[in-house]
Amino acid sequence: MKQSMAMIGLFTLMSVTTVQANIWQALPEKAPAPKDNPTTAAKVELGKTLYFDPRISSTGTVSCNSCHNVMEGGDDSRPNSMGVNGQTGGRGAPTVWNAAFYSTQFWDGRANTLEDQAIGPMTNPIEMGMKNHDLVMQRVSKMAGYQVMFKKAFGNSDMSIDQAAKAIAAYERTLITPNSPYDLYVKGNKKALTAQQVKGMNLFADLGCASCHSGPAFNGQANVKVGTPVLMKFPTFVDNSYVSQYDLASDKGRENVTGKAEDNNMFRIPTLRNIAVTAPYFHTGTVKSLDEAVKVMAKTQLNIDLNTSQTNDLVAFLDSLTGPFPQQTMPRLPVTPGKSVITE
Repeated sequence: MKQSMAMIGLFTLMSVTTVQANIWQALPEKAPAPKDNPTTAAKVELGKTLYFDPRISSTGTVSCNSCHNVMEGGDDSRPNSMGVNGQTGGRGAPTVWNAAFYSTQFWDGRANTLEDQAIGPMTNPIEMGMKNHDLVMQRVSKMAGYQVMFKKAFGNSDMSIDQAAKAIAAYERTLITPNSPYDLYVKGNKKALTAQQVKGMNLFADLGCASCHSGPAFNGQANVKVGTPVLMKFPTFVDNSYVSQYDLASDKGRENVTGKAEDNNMFRIPTLRNIAVTAPYFHTGTVKSLDEAVKVMAKTQLNIDLNTSQTNDLVAFLDSLTGPFPQQTMPRLPVTPGKSVITE
């Protein structure tokens, strides 16, 4: 009996070690930046200030941080995000943490870069509600503090929407969370994970979860050219109660972008980094807990019914993907003495 248990333990160790050599990768300590937008301290500071400023919305009430709160999980904990005038969109806000490691942005991959994504919500009538980007920059340019910050970041007085996009993207590329317990384990610290987490890690690979959720960010988008959508069919298996219970199939996904029937229910593969702190789950925001989300994924994507032990092991492993969050401080926003840019 002891020999059998020893063999099982050896098999588990060999299995994890073998898989680790093939698919387990630590998150880089620094996010990649495009050649035309190198990350600088001045750009990051400007981008951070714009990110927290609600005055770039029509009502002066919604900032980037409203839906992607960097003081917690990088989302807003809502099933559907709320924009100007209390309007809600049709999808939950994906976390901004580690968004720098995506090849495309948004659930449907409709934006190629962080720069593209950064300015999209500004003119969305539900999200930030500005009529156009010219009006956004007219408002921003009236604030003397921003004039100084743009000049420092870009060396000129253009104050364009492209510069605003580059600054916000530069800040977002600092929002990464390496050195989670999982990362430390992959780097060689075999005490960084519990026995249950190692068991869940092995199960994650054995069940096929890593066929989609691969790479350092667990989003299948490592070494993929920026602008290339990496998508998965969700739900894949529809003959189960979860699809109707959580309304998983009514959103057409990327088909709404391309108009192609083959893109129906196709969504960008989301990162599993910090998944334990970004409930509720899926683009619908209808699944409230991580253990339930794990069971839903297993059934709808792999057609597997997990037992309680398997679910608990997978959740334990996913918990290990929560990394230390860089400390965030609230910026002092530029003031407009004696007037309001919102009411002008």
